Amino acid sequence: MTVAAPRRNQWRLVRELFDDVPWSRTSFAMSVLCSVLASFSAVALMGIAGWLINRAAEQPPVMHLTAATVLVRACGLGRGAFRYVERLFSHDLALRLQSVLRLRTYDALAHTTLLSRRRGDLLVRIVSDVEAIMDVVVRVLLPFASAGIVVMATTIIIATMSVPIAAGLFLSALAAGVAVPLLARTASRAADRALIPTRGELAGIVAEINDAATDLAAYEDTSRIRALQEVDEQLRRAEERAAAVRGFAAAAQVVAAGVAVLWSLGFGIAQVEAGTLSRVELAVVVLTPLALHEVLTTLTQAAQTGTRAAAALDRVGQILDAPPLGQGDAVAGSPSEDPGISVTDASIGWSPDEPVRTGVDVHVAPGEWVALTGPSGCGKTTLAATIMGLIPSLGGHVEVRGTVGYLAQDAHVFNTSIRENVQIGDRDATDDQILDALSRAGLATPAGVLDRIVGEEGSMLSGGEARRLAIARLLVGGRQTWILDEPTEHLDTETAAALLNDLRELTADAPVLVITHDPAVMQIASRQIALDATPAGE
Repeated sequence: MTVAAPRRNQWRLVRELFDDVPWSRTSFAMSVLCSVLASFSAVALMGIAGWLINRAAEQPPVMHLTAATVLVRACGLGRGAFRYVERLFSHDLALRLQSVLRLRTYDALAHTTLLSRRRGDLLVRIVSDVEAIMDVVVRVLLPFASAGIVVMATTIIIATMSVPIAAGLFLSALAAGVAVPLLARTASRAADRALIPTRGELAGIVAEINDAATDLAAYEDTSRIRALQEVDEQLRRAEERAAAVRGFAAAAQVVAAGVAVLWSLGFGIAQVEAGTLSRVELAVVVLTPLALHEVLTTLTQAAQTGTRAAAALDRVGQILDAPPLGQGDAVAGSPSEDPGISVTDASIGWSPDEPVRTGVDVHVAPGEWVALTGPSGCGKTTLAATIMGLIPSLGGHVEVRGTVGYLAQDAHVFNTSIRENVQIGDRDATDDQILDALSRAGLATPAGVLDRIVGEEGSMLSGGEARRLAIARLLVGGRQTWILDEPTEHLDTETAAALLNDLRELTADAPVLVITHDPAVMQIASRQIALDATPAGE
């Protein structure tokens, strides 16, 4: 899905979220502190244990080993305890940031036309891509910040025993914790960035296949399956490349750890012989690099995760930065004693630079059924969106009197109860009001009907029942002006006729604009307005 929007820098987005979430920086600081203590406990455990074993071999008085014994136990327990607390702080922060970002994304979608784009890709953006903010906090920023502090602290402590060994340890840590992750990130950048949009494309194709499964099977059309396999192969190759890079990076980090141990051993033996380093300290400076480099092993994956998270947040940023169109509210106007629609010499379109039509005149008075006809693409739905306030008119005059209800030909039915589906029209509607709306819409209302689950996209309902359920939403909301978009589409003749009769009765005193290709609808309309296929400006 290509969204025409300026690119939002992902780090600016992260900073904005930190500004919006109370105590976010404090929570992150606590996460880093606990992560440092957990990692440093692991490093200290190795060093102190090495000191304790070598000192014990010299058979000193037992009391001389007590402090070291206590520290070993404290580090062993502290490593798990601090890691647990770090997880509490970091995940709590990440989930709060994710909640704020998801709400902002939903709000942005409500004010744009992006909902008309490919649903599979859009679903990935608002679910998986939004979750990338958790990866940024937990799997990118936190590991690098923690590892940096632990490396500095360990280097300073080792420097009190041997400056050359500390320098070698620091250089090996830079190689394993900075150079290797950066090189790995560069090597797999293209693959990592491709993973996110490829997953969106995969989801889009899966959604298309799911929607058209019956037709594809009936016509034995395998083109979409082949497209799915091609995208899946692209995804597999990108994952393989990223995994191969991680493998080489892990090997390089092992080499860096080995070099650090050999460096420490070589300089340590020389210093022991020179009398500037004790034998017990030699064990500490040789074993410590092993534990320190273990802390650095996750940084390569963190660097790759950072690339993927940046790509995901870029896609979320495209939604957040998409220019708002109109009011973003499908219910235009306010209650009126004289409801109606007046469109005079209007220019309509989704882009100010490319109007779909100009000079549009549509007037609908109470009690009128005005049929809006014309070939596909001539601007009927664009006019309806303009009347409802989804997009602004590009010129002329558009006046809507009274609250407007819109009956889409593909009005979405959610996989929940009938009650909750009808309450979309009025969230505060009581059961009695819902039952009355259902009855007026022509749906049977036996006991317990409100709790009936209607299935995914109304799969437990017939086409006529789903359309009547959508009508009940408008009735419960008390809409005064109606816009009907292909109300009889995909219905059999008998069902369509019954629906039209009921709609005509329900809207006897209301102004109704009907978008239709159905001759039966045109026949009962008060009058027709035909839009030709001539583009604006011709």
